Amino acid sequence: MEFLLGLLPVCAFLAALYLMDSYKLIPVRSLGWSLAAGCGAAVAAFGLNMFLSDVTGLSFEPFSRYVAPVTEETLKSVLLVRLLLTRRTGFLVDTAIHGFAIGAGFALVENTGYFLTLGSSSTLLWIVRGFGTAMMHGAATSIAGIIGKVLTERAGSASPATVFPGVLAAILIHSAFNHFFLTAVTTTQLIILVLPVLMGVVFRRSEKAVRRWLGVGFDSDRELLEMITTGRLRETKIGVYFQTLESRFRGEILADMVCMLRIHLELAIAAKGLLLMREAGFEFPPDPEWKEQLAELHYLEQSIGRTGILAAEPFLHTSRHQLAQLLRV
Repeated sequence: MEFLLGLLPVCAFLAALYLMDSYKLIPVRSLGWSLAAGCGAAVAAFGLNMFLSDVTGLSFEPFSRYVAPVTEETLKSVLLVRLLLTRRTGFLVDTAIHGFAIGAGFALVENTGYFLTLGSSSTLLWIVRGFGTAMMHGAATSIAGIIGKVLTERAGSASPATVFPGVLAAILIHSAFNHFFLTAVTTTQLIILVLPVLMGVVFRRSEKAVRRWLGVGFDSDRELLEMITTGRLRETKIGVYFQTLESRFRGEILADMVCMLRIHLELAIAAKGLLLMREAGFEFPPDPEWKEQLAELHYLEQSIGRTGILAAEPFLHTSRHQLAQLLRV
């Protein structure tokens, strides 16, 4: 019973987060990789902490407050930082879920190790470790991802400057938890109250963004795609906008922009259809052609350049990375 108290709460909360995502933005396989990364981080942290403890000669209390939070949160954030820097997480909610999954994997290994060492010594201890420490690990890494994603969206691109503040916040949260400013039971109660509220806010914001994108509608996308394929783009507002760019970009760059818009619309229509089907409980395998179209989009983005991408942003409602995630390609 004590062992289950140390493991089940964080697993149940992670499962709830996955089920709450009505659009299922994260495949189960990807979630498994995040869990595995968290488990690996826990094993690496154990070895590193043992080494640093011998080197520094610090006692348990100062080490747990000032050294362990740095090593553990840094190791937990390795996969999360990679996901952010490579733009593999398109939306805020999936970044938060990936972060919590990494923290959950870390907590599973850590609590298993503690149980093998301590055994079923105290029910209260395992309540605190299961509902408190384990949830803290998940929350800290999740918050690191949330901050990193928000800063990346504001900056328009991912960089160490947009990712580092989130990792630093996770370290500070972990350190504050280990300082025991409040009693263990009070801290656990606080986590149980605050974490669901935080995740609820993240889910509402993210789903609102997806629904706003879906609200653009299939008809408008299809009409614009038909205008492009029939050579009547100039009759649209986007066509007028393209005319204003003629003095700033070469003709071949503008042609690449139009081609990029066409492919983007085709993939957006497919992604919207998949999202609505997933929301209704249906799942379909990805079309092999989507991967080729995404590769062509990547080539066109490189050809157009950063300035051209910025000029094209007003009529692109999602990024290539977001489309790839929605289509699961």
